[in-house]
Amino acid sequence: MKAVGVVVEYNPFHNGHLFHLQQAKEQSGADIAIAAMSGNFLQRGEPALVSKWARTKMALDAGVDIVFELPYRFATQHAEIFAEGAVSILTEAGCDTLCFGSESGDLEAFRQTVRFLEANNDLFQEKIRFYAAEGNSYPKSIALAFQSLAPSESFIDISKPNNILGMHYIQAMLRQESQMTAQTITRKSAGYHDEHFASATISSATSIRRALFGASGEMEAIRQYVPDSTYRQLISYKEEFGGFHSWENYWPFLKYRLLQSTPEELNEFYEVEEGLENRLLAAAAAANSFQQFMESIKTKRYTWTRLQRVCLHILTNTRKDQMKTAKYKVDYLRLLGASEKGRAYLNIRKKDLSLPLVSKLSAFSHPDLTLDTRAARIYALSQNGSGQEKLLAEEFAQPPIMLKS
Repeated sequence: MKAVGVVVEYNPFHNGHLFHLQQAKEQSGADIAIAAMSGNFLQRGEPALVSKWARTKMALDAGVDIVFELPYRFATQHAEIFAEGAVSILTEAGCDTLCFGSESGDLEAFRQTVRFLEANNDLFQEKIRFYAAEGNSYPKSIALAFQSLAPSESFIDISKPNNILGMHYIQAMLRQESQMTAQTITRKSAGYHDEHFASATISSATSIRRALFGASGEMEAIRQYVPDSTYRQLISYKEEFGGFHSWENYWPFLKYRLLQSTPEELNEFYEVEEGLENRLLAAAAAANSFQQFMESIKTKRYTWTRLQRVCLHILTNTRKDQMKTAKYKVDYLRLLGASEKGRAYLNIRKKDLSLPLVSKLSAFSHPDLTLDTRAARIYALSQNGSGQEKLLAEEFAQPPIMLKS
């Protein structure tokens, strides 16, 4: 059986994701699709709108055949490490192709860009340090460094978020000597961070979440932008767990963690650097909401995403020694769900797997899994009463979701 791999967050699964999934299967000629999906917290340092189990159901209902969890140690990192972890999962799972969405849509431009950066890495890193010293954020410094070295139209625009991820996927495949081939599909209509609906049927996940958390919070507003299965899952989740997850739900817990910590203690958390701990403490004392807190700590040097990840690691008590490692490959495959075709594929492939296939938490132990379960406990805190209890029960008792035809 031929498999195509996709790297996803599905926050939530929408029509743009459906288009990508269908095109990935069609263009690769794959029999099944395998997703490496972030858990309850995401690459931009945000809590997922709904749990990883709810998003797994969305994925399976839409045509994904196997969902593996991308561990917290990779899922909440900058693009390079995020890509390394995802590529290692899909490679180990035996995918023939990795298909990613991009603003470029030109695979040869990605290859040329990667080759250029490999040949000019020392000068590229020097330029990044130069622009960072001028007070630019790291992503901005990368874009400026690249523009100063390679203004050619034959390269991708690495100021675009999906282009950046795509570039890192290809670099990770080369470093890991993955046998997968790469394939890219141009993103349709909506931009990655668009906050407003841009077409009749395609919208970014950002604009969908914005509508759900808006003043009216009406579900009907997003109906045309998501598959029916997603729409039903969102309604069911809201009823069962009492609402969706956002940073504002976790603000009281984060504020407490900040105010009871010393600067020295804060400096032990991952991504807290260069005196940022003092800025965090001063802002926490005055802020009454997460939005207000973020606006007060945001600077030209630190992106909103970087600061959200800092806050997330403080919230989840994640230290530098737990995240920094020279090994950028996963050590196990945690199965979240599979279709019948996915299960048939796993039955064929499992004898060839070099890593443990984890379907039951109590049967496996690993530091990365400890991070994931701790994050799951924190994730559940945003809900009250039975909603919190159900979320915790899902994490520790839920077997992989098996979709029947």
